[in-house]
Amino acid sequence: MGAPPGYRPSAWVHLLHQLPRADFQLRPVPSGFAPQEREYQQALLLVAALAGLGLGLSLIFIAVYLIRFCCCRPPEPPGAKSPPPGGGCITWSCITALLVGCAGIGIGFYGNSETSDGVSQLSSALLHANHTLSAIDHLVLETVERLGEAVRTELTSLEEVLAQRTELVAAARGARRQAEAVTQQLQGLAFWRGVPLSPLQVAEDVSFVEEYRWLAYVLLLLLELLVCLFTLLGLAKQSKWLVIVMAVMSLLVLVLSWGSMGLEAATAVGLSDFCSSPDTYILNLTEEETGLDSDILNYYFLCNQAVSNPFQQRLTLSQRALANIHSQLQGLEREAVPQFPDAQKPLLSLEETLNVTEGNFHQLVALLHCRGLHKATAALRRLRGLERARAFLPGSVPTAAGAQHCLLVPSRLPVI
Repeated sequence: MGAPPGYRPSAWVHLLHQLPRADFQLRPVPSGFAPQEREYQQALLLVAALAGLGLGLSLIFIAVYLIRFCCCRPPEPPGAKSPPPGGGCITWSCITALLVGCAGIGIGFYGNSETSDGVSQLSSALLHANHTLSAIDHLVLETVERLGEAVRTELTSLEEVLAQRTELVAAARGARRQAEAVTQQLQGLAFWRGVPLSPLQVAEDVSFVEEYRWLAYVLLLLLELLVCLFTLLGLAKQSKWLVIVMAVMSLLVLVLSWGSMGLEAATAVGLSDFCSSPDTYILNLTEEETGLDSDILNYYFLCNQAVSNPFQQRLTLSQRALANIHSQLQGLEREAVPQFPDAQKPLLSLEETLNVTEGNFHQLVALLHCRGLHKATAALRRLRGLERARAFLPGSVPTAAGAQHCLLVPSRLPVI
């Protein structure tokens, strides 16, 4: 079996993962993903606080500009109708900023779509894993019940029919012991039975949260787009009151943009730490939540030649036991049926049960191979869209700049 292609984080993940981190005391914090540690949480909050610093500087800059424009403007001569100096430059700067903001909003829509696509892949992977695990549990339960019923009925009837021949009864009892051994080995293959963590429930929770996250972000981008478009309309029509109203709304957009930027910056940094080396964290978290053996988790998450199948011994013993049962039943059919015609019916029923059991066994071998579940677990690590939440679901930074320039439009519009 060839090893599956290795996971390689993207350049954005590598870049964000290399950024220095510090807690509230400005002490260095390792970049390993550890959301349960207080210092790491403080480091992410500090990254988000940088957006608050940017918002504060923007508001101070706007306040200083408005005070200078309103209070420090030189008096105009009587009857003068010329626009204030520099008005055309301010208007063109506002238009440029709004166009850049609209372009940033378009990129934001793209980033939001990519994130939604990544979460959709995650949900599909979880559903695939749940389907595989449920199929394993179902096959094991069905096979165990079928073999148990055969031991209780057909093999008991066969022993009663062959009671006069001790050696034949011994062969039937040997088949019984082999069937019980197969039952015991197969029960250990349903490794997910009794585990409190349900991939189906996790997939439903992820889809529920993503639905509202996607809608909230789309509404935020639409609000920013409307503000930019109406401000451009006000500039085109030289409508002072429209621009004033849009300038007030731009203040709201400015706060929302910087706030979303802080949240997305912290999220992007955290995701870069996770995506740079997801195996260790996922293995530890899954082992803690499920209580499964580390050998099982390593086999399904890594799926390479260096890790052997933890169920290989059980599968080998089960296959040998099924082959022994098959040979014993064939021997009984050759020797017992000519002397005991009543033994033919339970023997045929046992052969049918054995054929069904072997078919289920081959399906279990395929389902228990790591490649089936590795497709799902690998998708948990790739998260193509979440990984592309690379630099903050773009759109917030240009929009914040656009909103800031909108606030700098003076109440008296100059003529371009």
